[in-house]
Amino acid sequence: MNGEERIGTTDELLRAHAHVWNHTFAFISSACLKCAVQLGIPDIIHRHGQPMKLSQLVASLPALNPAKSHCIRRLMRVLAHDGFFVELKAADAGKEEEAEYTLTPASHLLLRTTPASVSPFVLFVLHPLIVKPWNWLTPWLGNDDPTTFLTANGRTIWDCAGQDPAFNSLLNEGMESDSRMMASVVIQECRGAFVGLSSLVDVGGGTGTMAKAIAEAFPEMKCTVLDLPHVVGKLPGRKNLFFTPGNMFEAIPPANAILLKWILHDWGDEDCMKILRHCKKAIPSKQKGGKVIIIDIVVGHQKLEEANENGDKSIQTKLFYDMLMMVLVSAKERTEKEWANLFSAVGFSDYKINPILGLRSLIEVYP
Repeated sequence: MNGEERIGTTDELLRAHAHVWNHTFAFISSACLKCAVQLGIPDIIHRHGQPMKLSQLVASLPALNPAKSHCIRRLMRVLAHDGFFVELKAADAGKEEEAEYTLTPASHLLLRTTPASVSPFVLFVLHPLIVKPWNWLTPWLGNDDPTTFLTANGRTIWDCAGQDPAFNSLLNEGMESDSRMMASVVIQECRGAFVGLSSLVDVGGGTGTMAKAIAEAFPEMKCTVLDLPHVVGKLPGRKNLFFTPGNMFEAIPPANAILLKWILHDWGDEDCMKILRHCKKAIPSKQKGGKVIIIDIVVGHQKLEEANENGDKSIQTKLFYDMLMMVLVSAKERTEKEWANLFSAVGFSDYKINPILGLRSLIEVYP
C-alpha cells in the first residue's frame, strides 16, 4: 500500500473497508425506520390482511408525491434487509415479477394499534433534538458542559421538555410505550418476583402504566405510584392502585417492596445512592419479605449476554444505550460490578439478577 503498513491480504483489506463503510452508513437504517413509522407503512400492510404488492402500498400512501413513487421500492428494500418486512415475489401472468411485503415480529411492534407498540419510542429517540447532539461529541469532550445535549441544543433535555409541549408529549409517549411493552413481559416472565408482596411503590412510575399492570395481575397487592406533583397530582386511583405526589430524593412511602423501572440509569452514582437509601428505609427486613426490584440494563455480564439469543447485537445495543445516557443526561448503564458496588455502599446485603427481559434484567436487592 504505497509503502504504508499493510492491513493484510487483499481480501482482509476489502473486508476492513466494508466494515468501515457499514458503520459509516449505519445511520441510514435508523432514518429509513423513522420514515416507515411516520408513513404508517406497518399499519398499512397490517390492514391489508395479506401480502401487499409494492404498487398497492404506493397507492395507499396519500401524502406521497407521485413523481417519487419509485423511491418506496428502495426504502422497502433497506427495511426488508434490516428485518422489518419480508419481501416476497409475486408473478402475475404476462407481467414482470412484483415485490410483495408482509410483516415480521419487529414490524408488529411498530403497529400503532398494538398495546405494546414501540413506535412512540422510535420517534422520540430519532427526534432532531436527540439526534443533533451526536454531531457534537468531539467538541463536547473538550468543554465543561455536563451533557452533549446541552452543548448541541443550548438547553438540557428537561428544559426542552418544559418549553416545548410537542417534544414533551413525544418524550412521555415514548416512555409510556416502553412501559406498556415491558409490563406485559414482566407480568408473564417475572411473576415470582411479585408473588407474596402485600404492597409495592413504583418510584418514578409516571402515569402508572407499569403499576396498573401489576395491580391488575395481583389484586391483593396495594400498588402506589410515586412521582412529582405535576405528574400524578390529578390522577385518580382505583381499587388497589394509588398515586402519591412526592420526590424520590426526599422520601419514599413505606411498602413491602420498591420498584425502580428504568430509573437509576438516569442518574450518577451519588444520586443513585440517595435514592437507594430512601428505598432501604421504606422496606422491612429481608426476613419479612422486604426488597427493591430494579428493571435496568446490566452491561458486559457474560452469562447475561449468552442468555440473550441476539448475542453480539444485544451487547452492541446496551453499549449504544450507555452512550445515549452519557449524551442526554450525564448518566450511564452499569456492569454487574458497578451495580454491586452501589448496593454495598448503601448497606444492602445481597442481590439477584434475572436476565430474562431481553436487553434489560430484573434485579432483586435485599436489605
